[in-house]
Amino acid sequence: MGRKTFPKDFSWGVATASYQIEGAWEEDGKGESIWDRFSHIPGRIANQDTGDIACDHYHLFAQDVDLLAQLGVKWYRFSLSWPRVFPDGIGSPNPKGIQFYKDLIHKLLDKGIQPAVTLYHWDFPQKLQDRGGWANRESVEWFEQYTRYVFQELGDSVPLWITHNEPWVVAFLGHWVGVHAPGMKDFITALQVAHHLLLSHGKAVQAFRELGVKGEIGITLNMAYHYPGTDAPEDFEATKRAQEHVIHWFADPILKGEYPSFLYQWFQQKDLVRDFVQPGDLETICTPIDFLGVNYYTSHTIRHSPADWPLELKTIPTSRPRTEMGWEIYPEGLYDLLMTLTKEYGGPKIYITENGAAWNDLIDVRGEVEDPNRIDYLYRHLEQAHKAIEDGVHLAGYFLWSLMDNFEWAYGFTKRFGIVYVDYATQKRIIKKSGHWYKQVVAQNSCFGITV
Repeated sequence: MGRKTFPKDFSWGVATASYQIEGAWEEDGKGESIWDRFSHIPGRIANQDTGDIACDHYHLFAQDVDLLAQLGVKWYRFSLSWPRVFPDGIGSPNPKGIQFYKDLIHKLLDKGIQPAVTLYHWDFPQKLQDRGGWANRESVEWFEQYTRYVFQELGDSVPLWITHNEPWVVAFLGHWVGVHAPGMKDFITALQVAHHLLLSHGKAVQAFRELGVKGEIGITLNMAYHYPGTDAPEDFEATKRAQEHVIHWFADPILKGEYPSFLYQWFQQKDLVRDFVQPGDLETICTPIDFLGVNYYTSHTIRHSPADWPLELKTIPTSRPRTEMGWEIYPEGLYDLLMTLTKEYGGPKIYITENGAAWNDLIDVRGEVEDPNRIDYLYRHLEQAHKAIEDGVHLAGYFLWSLMDNFEWAYGFTKRFGIVYVDYATQKRIIKKSGHWYKQVVAQNSCFGITV
């Protein structure tokens, strides 16, 4: 009996994001982003780190594409810096900014690597933040203008498009919890931002169709599966609120044209819903997409907690092992998530657009980086993904997070997710053992029975 394999047309790739790797934060006409501003505020980022240089990918992209080719991956998911393309967010585009991405795409295609482009991965133009940012409904028009220009400039070369990466994080970590840019702490504003992100997604998809851009377009949502901490009815209801908040608050409008009623009514009872949904909005938001992108890292066990406003729930720890991020490792949650999405939304095409783990990686005396924990994490999640495919999930591809160690948002450079080690002082890249392992996975279209 032969080795179990993934479908023959399965897309294997790796992923990055512009602010986390590019650097060159004020070069060649690039405008300031909210992360440029946020990371320079004392106390916001671990060790006062910034993305000013990061992995210097802006200058080293050709070397990094060579790394991709060496790893044998077929796809590279990266994001565009909106203020690199439009320094003021709107108005006149920056020729050097769009040329950088053209050069990157040309280099990728020359190496036989397909580009998957994320239009927005959190680096919002500061000039537009000064006008209210995503809380301003005009942000929908701003985003549409930006995306139309990008589609016209790059549309012939990109087969896979993602409108937004993790809008839940943008809305709630950026505008309620305040640990991400722009650092606000207002729940009602976060709900408004969430709606405007969804509406801008729908407008971008409509523009994509109108312009006749070839390829596929979808959105990437961060999703953790949630399990009740006990059999108590209040814990089951709290778990449902958690699931609807993280998963369905974004997936339902996109795939069903409505907000999840259970949580929507909860917010109404708390007097948190304002009139930000206008006639026609939900019809725009649910403009048909070609795939759903899923970012999965962990799952949560939930208990009812009246003291934790406004959702009245909390995550409780279990005995499961954790990554360096403190995130519990539960690959079975990926299987449960994929099966739930397939059942809830009629079997959509799905890409796992991020999955990976941070570990305390060190260079050994041989100049190599051994990371068996990462290999085990990746293998166990791919095993569950394969099981989901066998059980009927339309899973079309997997993008490992991340190609290289990078600026991990509020954690700065203290957490390493890459299958390529980055020495930030010298910008030297070293393929970790997990990178060599993943190369074999891609080559054999299987995660089973592979050793390095």
